[in-house]
Amino acid sequence: MANTDGVTTTTDALRDALATVLKKDLPELTPELRLFSDLALDSTSVIELLMALEDTLGLQIDPDQLTPEVFETVGALSEYIDACLSAGQEPTR
Repeated sequence: MANTDGVTTTTDALRDALATVLKKDLPELTPELRLFSDLALDSTSVIELLMALEDTLGLQIDPDQLTPEVFETVGALSEYIDACLSAGQEPTR
């Protein structure tokens, strides 16, 4: 799951999941990188991304808790994931 700083693991998991969903290698992710405009995510790829993150990090993401703001930038999505991890969610594996 997360290592002691949390950020590296979350960023690595997010980069790996995005690369898998988008089927391309990604440069270094910055917090201000926009998921839709810069990385060309669409509604289908968002669902794939969430499933990949659930599998990788062992999270159970509640779609009712998601807002469009979560998907604005890499930083916003990372913060959401970190909040889920720090809320003490039990791994689903």
